[in-house]
Amino acid sequence: MKKLFVSIIGILCYVGMVCCTPKEKKAKAEENGLQLAVQSYTFHKFNVLEALDKTAELGVKNIEIYPGHKLGEKWGDKTFGPDLDEETQKELLAIAAEKGVKIVGCGVYVAETKEDWEKFFSFAKNMGLEYITCEPPMELWDDIEALSDQYGIKVSVHNHPQPSTYWTPDSLLKAVADRSPNLGSCSDVGHWKRCGLDNLECLRQLNGRIISLHFKDIIAKEEGNEEQHDTIWGTGVLNVKEMLQILKEQGFKGYLAIEYEYNWDNSVPDIKQCIDYYNQVTEEIF
Repeated sequence: MKKLFVSIIGILCYVGMVCCTPKEKKAKAEENGLQLAVQSYTFHKFNVLEALDKTAELGVKNIEIYPGHKLGEKWGDKTFGPDLDEETQKELLAIAAEKGVKIVGCGVYVAETKEDWEKFFSFAKNMGLEYITCEPPMELWDDIEALSDQYGIKVSVHNHPQPSTYWTPDSLLKAVADRSPNLGSCSDVGHWKRCGLDNLECLRQLNGRIISLHFKDIIAKEEGNEEQHDTIWGTGVLNVKEMLQILKEQGFKGYLAIEYEYNWDNSVPDIKQCIDYYNQVTEEIF
């Protein structure tokens, strides 16, 4: 009887310890609506399955996959996009979930016809995407807005350099003025700086219209180095801390997709340093 009593007490103590163990605490950035993702172009030298593995290795829970990224393994030359059959879509979603990664967006998508856009929105809906990163033709904005409303998917407009229509915030703001708040910017902060714009002022100008970001830091422009390639966050010229402060002040809630376009073959160690800096800064400012 005594042994039974001791056993029961032991079990109750164990149950109490389990029940009282605090849940894993979210980082302050995530608590305030900022979530890291990976733009799969970061790993474009690898297939989608490998990109998912590397995203999981980084401890990042979300990925934005670019159209045309090869799936790999048994799928051969099949690529991510609206031509994927439903069975492959389901398999890919299941594999991503097993790895602890959610496919939240796709881009940068470009198309000229309403029919192509409708096909892409239907694909995005089937895949459970939250947003499409894209560069729509100016003349299709009525259709893009209607499709966004119909499918419940946000439209995040990317700013490729000139001659892209959207290389400055002005053209985008003009296009979406008086339209749904689900239409806005995929702010590629590196492209702005490389085009001679002030990335901090561009973010301020887009207040309330930022849907997502292609987030990065880049080196200074020097003679013989016009590329201004990516560098570890906090070591370049984009003022990562100030950008995050601006997003906080604006009450931005969404995805900062890491797009690290350097050291292509072995970028994971660099990106880990970027994430460490991001965590340090966001713990300070929130």
